[in-house]
Amino acid sequence: MTPKKRTITLTDRPPVLIVEADWPVIAQADWHDGKVECQANHIRTLRIRKHADWRILVYGIYGAGPGGVHADFRGAHAGFLIEAVLDNYNRRTMNTAGVVAAIRDVAASIGDPALGDECLANMPAEVLA
Repeated sequence: MTPKKRTITLTDRPPVLIVEADWPVIAQADWHDGKVECQANHIRTLRIRKHADWRILVYGIYGAGPGGVHADFRGAHAGFLIEAVLDNYNRRTMNTAGVVAAIRDVAASIGDPALGDECLANMPAEVLA
């Protein structure tokens, strides 16, 4: 079986092609106008994917919904690849500050800062000892 792939548009660099199974979604937030999504004219999505090596993809779109938009509509795409950092024990871990900054930048780029707040709240909880 051929693995499902996805092309993700990034900010200030060419798009990346990933195998979805290697980059599971760890948090997401979605918005649409209208009462029901299947009739929405506009959508916004923000996704966070994590690779096993702790790299993180943060990306979002403002696009046409299933209900259609006017002919001159121009959406927006934004995204960042955040490299892992080393912790005090020289282990790779998530660059939390980089991820938060990327969420804020992507949400602003697609015109919905509140969506960034929602996506950040949907991140896996950090375990404190």
